[in-house]
Amino acid sequence: MAITLEESAKLSQDMLQRGVIETMVRTSAVLEILPFMEIVGNAYAYNQVAELPDVAFRAVNEGYVESGSVFEQKTANLVMLGGDVDVDKFIAQTRGNINDQRAIQTELKAKAVAETFTKTFFHGDVATDPKSFDGLNKFVSGSQDIAVADTTNGTLTYADLNKLLDAVPYGADAIFLSRSCRRIVMNLLQHDQHYIEVGQDAFGKPVTMYSGVPLRVVEDAVLPAQGTDGADGFEIYAVKLGAMSDVSGLQNGGIAVTDIGELETKPVYRTRIEWYCGLAVFNPNSVARLHGIKA
Repeated sequence: MAITLEESAKLSQDMLQRGVIETMVRTSAVLEILPFMEIVGNAYAYNQVAELPDVAFRAVNEGYVESGSVFEQKTANLVMLGGDVDVDKFIAQTRGNINDQRAIQTELKAKAVAETFTKTFFHGDVATDPKSFDGLNKFVSGSQDIAVADTTNGTLTYADLNKLLDAVPYGADAIFLSRSCRRIVMNLLQHDQHYIEVGQDAFGKPVTMYSGVPLRVVEDAVLPAQGTDGADGFEIYAVKLGAMSDVSGLQNGGIAVTDIGELETKPVYRTRIEWYCGLAVFNPNSVARLHGIKA
């Protein structure tokens, strides 16, 4: 079974945990809609279809040639993401109610956790940081990694967007792009007086859609322009979400928020956020990237 963090927040009876999860969901468009599978242990092994079996028509009294699918076994490891936040007793006593001070610090820590997960979701690389997990950029290759047709100027066209969506069979659930890249897309749509579809996110806020797929915006720091000084342009990801079939988050035990209280070693109150999480891409065709987009 897999549920989003937004749904898990509704089920939490711990108000501190619930507040942290809600903050993380509101911070990240990825965490708002990404389903998470609850797994046992510290890793999840799964089979990824590499080749479909052969089928054929046959004549009367003729047999079939047996063939089976070819699988590649993949393993997605859980990583430990989180941090501690301390509030000095002096600050708590002289600058307001302790709960207010700690709540502010905990909220900011939760936002940092959400932004770190989101950035890793796209550009994580275990080869660079073995403590993290591989992001979507490690799963796109071949026909799933698409350059804009105008490689000289990086001008975005409808044909580019349509090719991106066509690269995800059965339809993408979201198009992820940065704020700066969203402006490029909107300039294209509005310049041609394109009919702009509008949907809603989990909190009722309007979300622009293209061809029925929501444009989910992340911060520029999460999906910055690529290359030296951004010379290679922006990138857009089209993603189909789904546990056991497409792209899904992994976790063990959910997001833990612990009020450790006052430390013995120094006069501070400590709160800890820790999350055993990971990412699995069950179908490599569930992710496609369009890159080289310039203003």
